[in-house]
Amino acid sequence: MSFLRSATVLAASLMLALAAQATPKIVKKVPPEFPAEASKKGITTGVVKAKLVIEADGKVSDVEILEAEPKRVFDRAVKAALMEWKFEAGEKGTHEVKLVFKNED
Repeated sequence: MSFLRSATVLAASLMLALAAQATPKIVKKVPPEFPAEASKKGITTGVVKAKLVIEADGKVSDVEILEAEPKRVFDRAVKAALMEWKFEAGEKGTHEVKLVFKNED
């Protein structure tokens, strides 16, 4: 088997393995609070994409903000809420979530 074909088979195998990973099931979801600072600044909407590290017992041990619009407005609220989330026990892993903020007050 040629090197190129071997690399292609390996890449395809890795993609299949990654696609086969099940999305962790959320047991407890805590919504983030809309920051008072944002309201005072006239910000009514936002989107935050975050990566969670989920331990084998289902607890979130770390939250990393990957993208945020507007930047740094909702980060603290997102981290606080996501650290309270719980997932079904299983293997330690990571999971990405996207949270959308909309203040209709």
